[in-house]
Order: sequence, then structure tokens, then C-alpha cells
Amino acid sequence: MKFVPNAISSRIGHQALLLEKASPNLLFGAGIVGFIGTVVLASRATLKIDETLEATQKELSRIEEASLLIDGRGDRVHSDHDIRHDKAIVYVRAVKDVTKLYGPAIIVGVVSVGCLTKSHSILTKRNAALTAAYAAVEKAFNEYRERVREELGEEKERELYYPLEACEIEDEDSDKKGKKEVATKRRASMYARFFDRENRNWNPEPFYNLAFLRSQQNFANDKLRAKGHILLNDVYDSLGMERTTAGAVVGWLWQAGGDNYVDFGIFNRKMEPEHFDFFNGHENAILLDFNVDGVVYDKIDKIQDSRRP
Repeated sequence: MKFVPNAISSRIGHQALLLEKASPNLLFGAGIVGFIGTVVLASRATLKIDETLEATQKELSRIEEASLLIDGRGDRVHSDHDIRHDKAIVYVRAVKDVTKLYGPAIIVGVVSVGCLTKSHSILTKRNAALTAAYAAVEKAFNEYRERVREELGEEKERELYYPLEACEIEDEDSDKKGKKEVATKRRASMYARFFDRENRNWNPEPFYNLAFLRSQQNFANDKLRAKGHILLNDVYDSLGMERTTAGAVVGWLWQAGGDNYVDFGIFNRKMEPEHFDFFNGHENAILLDFNVDGVVYDKIDKIQDSRRP
């Protein structure tokens, strides 16, 4: 039986962790529902406001009529001080009645704003932590590759980084066939995406696809120079591709030690055979691999500050 409290506490801790993980979504949903409730409550209060205002107006009319009453000596029954006092009481009562009508809507609205604000705050902190972690991983990987180069040499490091595949070769002199492992071309990065017939911007006309991709690459470079930065998700958007989590933090920076240009990996001088096949209409898909500078989300503010006159 002594294990029962531990099991219960473990279960509660697990549920609390799941709740904390989903808290931004829950708070955002509560904020949206709260705003809908605010509109409903405010609408109901508005339907009843006419009764409150009408009752207030009747009381003010009675006070005005009472201010005209004259006693037997020809003096006014109510002094100006009494009239002002009575009107003040009516106004205070009217404010209380209106507050009661709209109070629930105001409270729900304030709570809804608080939920949305808290949700945004949590997501902002998580994005900052994600960016920092991603940058740390990228830095550690680059440092690791550098240590491997120093220890084994650049050529050996390249063999380890690029995959090897066995291909069949034929000796022209002896007509003998054999297998040999050769380094393949550079592997596609995790940011690479296919542009094919599933994309809404794809066209059966090969020249259109070539013109579209080139224009989007030029547009991305213009945006990079104009703004000083561009995120990978911005490029995905322009190409009609789905956004990714990594695309929200990686991209390009202008004059910050990177390439200073956006490249889709298909318009360079050493074009691959599959590139020609795509542009000539023999292939319906092409792999775009983007030369991102790495994590730039945490450096955007510094770049913007340096560009200010």
C-alpha cells in the first residue's frame, strides 16, 4: 500500500506536465471562447439597457416637475441643492444598473484578454528557447566537423560526411565488370523540398516552371537586401510549400558573414543531369535545396539596428 501514494503523485505529475505542455493552446482556446461569450453577454445587456435608461429618464422628469412646485407662500418647494442631490442619486443608481448589466461581459472580456496574452507570452518564451537550443546544436555540430577535419583531414571528413554507394563499373580494356564504392553527390539538407506537380504553382509547361523558380529566387534576394533578413518559411510561402518549425528560425542575413544571397541549388554553373531533365520537361519534379545561413531568428534585431542611420 505504501506504493499507492507514489503512483498517485506520479500520475498527477504526468498529467500536470501534459497540461503545461498544452497550456498555450488551452489558453488561446479559452480566450476565443471568452470573446464569444463577451459578445453574447454584451448583446443581452444591450437589449435590457433601454429599460434602465427609460426608468432613469422618468425619474429625472419627476425631479424636474418637482422643482417647479410652489408652496402657499409662492416659494419653491425644492431648492436647487435638493434638485442636484436628487439627480446625483439617480445618476449613481443608473451607473450601478448599467454596470450590473455590462459587468459580466467586461469581466469575461478582461479574462479573455489575459488568456490570449498569457498564451502569447508562453509561446514567445518557448520560441526563444527553441531558437537558442537550435543555434547551440548547429554550433556544436559545426565545431564537431571542424575537430574531425583537424584530426583526420579534410578529405577523410568529407568521406564521412558524404555517403558512399556501390556502383557497377566496367573496365574497357578487359571488359570485366566490378563494383566500386564512390562518393555520391552532396546529400540534400533537412530544408530541401521537392517542387513537383503536387505544388499549386507547378505547370505542365517546363519553361513556366523555370521562369517561376528563377523569379522567386530573385524576389527572395531582393527581399534579403531590402529587409536585411529573410526566413526560410518566407521562401516556402512564395513557392507554395508548407511551413516548418525549423523554417521559422533559420534563413539568411545580409552582410553578416553568410553567403549574402538566396540560392535554390538549381541555377548554379554545375547543374546536375536531373536539373536539365526537369527544365526540358523530361522530369516532373526537382529537388530544391536552400543555402540557409543557419539560425538567424535571434540575430534579426542586431541586423536591423546596424542598418539604421
